[in-house]
Amino acid sequence: MGLCLGSIVIDIGSGTGAFALHAARKCRTVYAVDISAAMLECCRQHAEREGLSNIVFCHGGLLTYEHVGDLADAIVCVAVLHHLPDLWKQVALKRCYAMLKPGGKLFLFDIVFPSREENIGAKIDDFIQAIEIMADARLAQEALINVRDEFSTYDWIMEGIIKRSGFRIDAAEYGDRFLTTYVCARE
Repeated sequence: MGLCLGSIVIDIGSGTGAFALHAARKCRTVYAVDISAAMLECCRQHAEREGLSNIVFCHGGLLTYEHVGDLADAIVCVAVLHHLPDLWKQVALKRCYAMLKPGGKLFLFDIVFPSREENIGAKIDDFIQAIEIMADARLAQEALINVRDEFSTYDWIMEGIIKRSGFRIDAAEYGDRFLTTYVCARE
């Protein structure tokens, strides 16, 4: 992503801080943003144990976080966007666009369904079974709830939402089991 010691990064949906803690070692400032106060507290405790003082902890989400610092060089959003219906995905991405410097990068990683898949039902079953094998039945059940009740979308819709939010898609990697990575730039 090209981060350096002078970079400002916003990690929206930071959770316990897996990315924020790593980025804090390489960047000037990391804004760890999460809708869960408990997750932010866990991230804060990890940062304190590791002696990291350049993380700003912000309670909020894609639709509520108000960035008041300098514009960011990068925004990271991992496994968060699928919680929003498509209407709100675009609102959230436009908000992200406004938080980035011109040329700033948006890194999205989430579940996105392939529109060219002939047998999506069988692929979903394989996805759930693979999670149960790799993790456990509880996580597989969460994945099933995600597919059934949350708001993952098709690739062509997601790409349209990203572009209509002002971003250029520099890279799109559609992996196995619907896990998709987009690297986008603010034009």
